[in-house]
Order: sequence, then structure tokens, then C-alpha cells
Amino acid sequence: MSKSIWDRFAPIYSLAMKSQKNIYDYMYSHIREKVRGKDVLELATGPGLIAKNVAEVTHRMVATDFSPDMIKQAQKGNNPVNLTFEIADASNLPYTDHFFDVVIIANCLHIVPNPEKVLSEIERVMKTGGLLIAPNFIERKIASPNLWQKLLFKLGVKFEHQWTSEQYKNFLESNGWKITVSEVVPGRIDLMYVECIK
Repeated sequence: MSKSIWDRFAPIYSLAMKSQKNIYDYMYSHIREKVRGKDVLELATGPGLIAKNVAEVTHRMVATDFSPDMIKQAQKGNNPVNLTFEIADASNLPYTDHFFDVVIIANCLHIVPNPEKVLSEIERVMKTGGLLIAPNFIERKIASPNLWQKLLFKLGVKFEHQWTSEQYKNFLESNGWKITVSEVVPGRIDLMYVECIK
């Protein structure tokens, strides 16, 4: 997916996600407890919704996106001093091996062409015994897109993968991740909240 699509979407992303407030509130509360005192990397941060809500309890947090305009949106406002926003490609990360305690990637793996490569990079930069938090939008069943998805498609947002909850869990496990927490959170598009270890 080209950067230009996400650059165009950047100014309205936060507004668009307001309809998923219950999902984001769920993620904030669960993620905060897992990242307390840790060195954390977030991939595909978008306008920084998760990072801005959890960074203050971390030791240090780096939140990244490959869209420069998304990072510009994320940098706006008063952000915690231990939070840094950086441009980075999730499939080719500029970080040293085994550096982060926790890696977060929310609602991204279904839109990248090669999510296996992203998972490989996550494993590389994560400390041994580290935690992957990978909540992702899922399908209730494989069917035609709902109205929300149709709107996203018109904006140029394409879902490379359309997983049900079981298919998403199978995808993670087939790439060597052990799921320790999983729960479906209903919304306009349902979310599968997942925590994994290697």
C-alpha cells in the first residue's frame, strides 16, 4: 500500500476511529498494564492514538509509521517526554537486534502485503522473552465488505488479508508465535485483541 494513501488519510484518521471508541478504550486499558516500565516499540502508530495513551507508564516508547503525514499528526499536542515518533517501515526496521521488551502492532497486519516479513522483523528487534501485542481487525465471517469497509476501500485502503478470529490466530501460530491472551472485542469492524510470545 502506498504512503500517499495514508498521508491523505492522516488528517481524518483519529476522527474516523471515534466510531471504534470502545475498542480503543479496551486496548488502552489492557496495553497500559503490559508496558509499564518497559522499552516499547509501536509499529503503524498512525496518528499515535495508542502511544499517546500508554507511553507515560513505559520506561521509553518509540512509535513509528511509514507515512510522514501520520507522524506529523502524531507529533501534535502535548506528548509524554519519554515518547518519540519516528518514520519507519515495519518490514525493514532501523533498530538493533533484541532491543525492545514489548512490540505493539495494532490493526496493521491485515493491510500489509507481506505480514510474515513484519513478524520476522518484530522478532529480530524484540528481546528474548519479549511480548508482542498484535490486536487486529477481523471478519465475523468471510463475506462481502460491510459499509465501513466499503468506505475505506473508496479512500484507497485495501485489506490484503481478511481473517476470521480463528484464521488470525492460526496465522500468528503458523509463524511461530504462542498466543497467551486472545479476545474478540465487537465493533463496527470486530477486533481480535492478541498477546503473543515466542
